[in-house]
Amino acid sequence: MVTDPIADFLTRIRNAQMAGHRIVEIPASNLKKRMTEILYNQGYILKYKFEDDNKQGVIKIALKYDPQTKQPAIHSLERVSRPGLRHYSKPADFRRVKSGLGVAIISTSKGVLTDKEAKAQNVGGEVLCYIY
Repeated sequence: MVTDPIADFLTRIRNAQMAGHRIVEIPASNLKKRMTEILYNQGYILKYKFEDDNKQGVIKIALKYDPQTKQPAIHSLERVSRPGLRHYSKPADFRRVKSGLGVAIISTSKGVLTDKEAKAQNVGGEVLCYIY
């Protein structure tokens, strides 16, 4: 039983990159699927695939590395809000991640969005994580 599935999602990606793996498998949920789509749209992963295994389902993520230096595309995955201390923010209070080069993933009433999308739609919510 995992008490914080978002932290588990981020840790699996972080550990796979540190080990130099090309693909990581993560148990699926709707929130994790949306976070994976955001990672893909922002260019942090190569591709992803949702597979149904007649249980929870699995997300297969192909990690992205720099071809010359072999460094991962994701430099840092930082969990912000956690089960013991939730972190909510208004659009005006969103922190710029790595001087605007990174992305914050935010759970809003209009779905899981990036900080830029949430600011454009003028909705606040729970700040899940920072990625850069």
